[in-house]
Amino acid sequence: MKKNLAQTRKNIDKVDREIVKLIGKRAALAVEAGKSKNFYGAPVYVPSREREVLRNVISANKATVLKDDAVEAIYTEIISACRNAEQPLKIAFLGPWATFAHQAAMKSFGSSGYFLPCVTPLEVLNEIEHGRADFGVIPIENSNEGSVNMTLDMLVDTEVSVCGEISLKVEQCMLVKDPKAKILRIYSHPHGLAQCSVWISKHYPDAELIPLSSTSEAAKTASKEQYAAAIASEAASKIYDLYVLHKGVQDSRQNYTRFFVIGKIAAKPTGKDKTSLAFMIKDRVGALYDILKTFKSNKINLTKIESRPTKKKAWEYVFFVDLEGHIEEAKTAKAVNELKKHCMFVKVLGSYPRA
Repeated sequence: MKKNLAQTRKNIDKVDREIVKLIGKRAALAVEAGKSKNFYGAPVYVPSREREVLRNVISANKATVLKDDAVEAIYTEIISACRNAEQPLKIAFLGPWATFAHQAAMKSFGSSGYFLPCVTPLEVLNEIEHGRADFGVIPIENSNEGSVNMTLDMLVDTEVSVCGEISLKVEQCMLVKDPKAKILRIYSHPHGLAQCSVWISKHYPDAELIPLSSTSEAAKTASKEQYAAAIASEAASKIYDLYVLHKGVQDSRQNYTRFFVIGKIAAKPTGKDKTSLAFMIKDRVGALYDILKTFKSNKINLTKIESRPTKKKAWEYVFFVDLEGHIEEAKTAKAVNELKKHCMFVKVLGSYPRA
């Protein structure tokens, strides 16, 4: 058995050397592609192409023992390293470090490049608008708590486009400095406290619940207090040297947060895309019906619709819609043009590959 193990390890080492050589060749080809992109003025980050690469490698994975999500994670890092060899990107995200937005940014862009934590979604947007970041990652909605209103509002008033989306499963953990100490206070983001409210009331009914700006800030605060806990990600425990007292304390097993990737590029069609719109309808009987009829007549499926006050005039609302399809597709473009007949304004927030 020992002889067989030694030989297997030699074979693994041989394969590893071959893999490294192939990754080096791939990086050289990426640099070559980068030169062509630079000549034509094309962006380094092309969401449609990266999605195509991931689909190709997952399709080629049929005969291997690795699961598709493992292959996707490996190739996300390979793509990230090769993209970084072309030109390092600056990615702003809703920070600080170890937030779910940070994890979403890493899931989309890999670990290569420069990551810039920001205090608010508006700060993420400002970093892109002023050229200090190439792209940003901001939360748009949670499957249990609904939309992030600040994100919706700011997307109406910017020229920055949505060019990608990320769906991240949220697993909340209870983190503590001392696992034997009595818990008197629990810190978290308001959404984190809401997502775990039933669990907290059952196990720590007398604890004081204190909302903070982020789950990461909660972990940082709890790391300085003896009788406190934080509801945050497992990743935060590693950064702030905390003990994971309980895992998976969210009330719902199906707890996902959706993030937008925003930037100054327009993502090309992939065949599996979504488009986000904002519009304001004219105040008349049947106006919303006509809007919905427009989408139905063009056989377009809406995945989301909601309204937000404009904050400019009382009882005036902006509607936000997500639909299946890309703005460059004929039926989507036709529907948007018809939409303009019934609206005071229509804005395409972006078309992007579906998560």
